[in-house]
Amino acid sequence: MSEQEFLSQEEIDALLGGDDAGATEEPQEQSDIRPFDFSELESIKKGGLPGLELIYERWAKSFRDDIRKLLPKINMVSKESIYITRFNTFMFKIPMPSSYTTFTMKPLKETALLVVDSRLVFTIISVMFGGPAKPFKVEGREFTKLETYVIKDFIDLALKKLQETFSLVYNIEVEKRSTELNPALAKITSGNEKVIIAECLVDIDGYEAPIYFCYPQGMFLPIKDVIYSEFSGEVDTAWKEKLNELLLQTDVEVTLELAKKEYFLREIIGWEVGTELMLDVSKEDLVKLRIADKEKFVCRLGKVGDRYAALLKEEVSKEEENE
Repeated sequence: MSEQEFLSQEEIDALLGGDDAGATEEPQEQSDIRPFDFSELESIKKGGLPGLELIYERWAKSFRDDIRKLLPKINMVSKESIYITRFNTFMFKIPMPSSYTTFTMKPLKETALLVVDSRLVFTIISVMFGGPAKPFKVEGREFTKLETYVIKDFIDLALKKLQETFSLVYNIEVEKRSTELNPALAKITSGNEKVIIAECLVDIDGYEAPIYFCYPQGMFLPIKDVIYSEFSGEVDTAWKEKLNELLLQTDVEVTLELAKKEYFLREIIGWEVGTELMLDVSKEDLVKLRIADKEKFVCRLGKVGDRYAALLKEEVSKEEENE
């Protein structure tokens, strides 16, 4: 075999792909597509738990009426939102110090959590002693004895009202377990588990601060028909009674129309004190009683003692009233 029949080293490298010196890499296209993990979804839209929404609307009304007896500076309590998130995500958003109260809702299993934001406590204490209702810098310190006392009354009433309002749709017994300042001692589920958060706002002289109810998502599975179903709400009785009271105190004008008669202007110009006007009406004629600008009753004129009076004979029909 001649020497020319052998492959050179360059040719061998080219066949084996070892010679990359002169090769140019083709640029790879950058894709805008990114992988998405549906398990990372942190919340669901508001209104996804209509049963629980209604329960907390009732709770806010009931709690508002009673907490104002203890703390008159509280103007309003309202349900802000109900959503689902991960337990760690929720706990990281709470400023320190805050109050963490664990409680159960028998016969439901698992433990729930009530969080009272430190800003709420500091603001309540401020207005109680004549200070302003405004945000306070959270210093990372523990609560004083006075602040702890205020928190206890606030929490006890909140849980009492929760039992009352929840039991309207499903009978439960709320039992307080413990109140902690260290969030590590208030861990009701693993950090990656999803929880249901009911966030409510407390208005103190115009400043709003939140409180949170936190439930493991699996806690309501035995009563999911109650939590996820839509059912009709109830009328706010306090508002209804107040509206009725205001309506009953409204002044209305009542007039009795004896007769109508047309005159020429030249006749009216000639009127003076002592002029007699003939109305062509007798005591047997029926007259109309007006309330505001609506004819409501047909009456007969008469006298009771020394006073003129009108006897209501019949009610004006809707058709006649609208004519």
